[in-house]
Amino acid sequence: MICVYTDGGARGNPGAAAIGVFITDEKEKVIVEFGKAIGEATNNVAEYEAVNAALRWLLLNKHVLWGQKEIHVFLDSLLLVSQINRLYKVKSPNLRLLLFSLREKESLLSLPIRYFHIPREKNKRADKLVNIALDQDVDSSF
Repeated sequence: MICVYTDGGARGNPGAAAIGVFITDEKEKVIVEFGKAIGEATNNVAEYEAVNAALRWLLLNKHVLWGQKEIHVFLDSLLLVSQINRLYKVKSPNLRLLLFSLREKESLLSLPIRYFHIPREKNKRADKLVNIALDQDVDSSF
């Protein structure tokens, strides 16, 4: 099983936004981790962008999926998990496009993907990657 942890955040809502992703194997060995500033966005957009970035990375690095049976994605946004798991509707046209993009990537990965809500305390590493990306983006603007 591959474990994917994602987070997205914005300083202001909307405001400067970034994503954080880290991916491990079932033994918690880190496969990759990255953070990236994404410009101005809302928190919800940043959360969706983080999941999309993680799935995009998996598509570009399919070799890490060989022999795997499932992908588990962990997020600290209960709203996003509920929307992705089809418990809540996505009303925003912008978020619907991001969800559609996510669904396309899911179909290309050809493995079952399950989404789970976790408390913020268990998603500190992805959150840290968001903040590092935001701090670097602010620093690079001077």
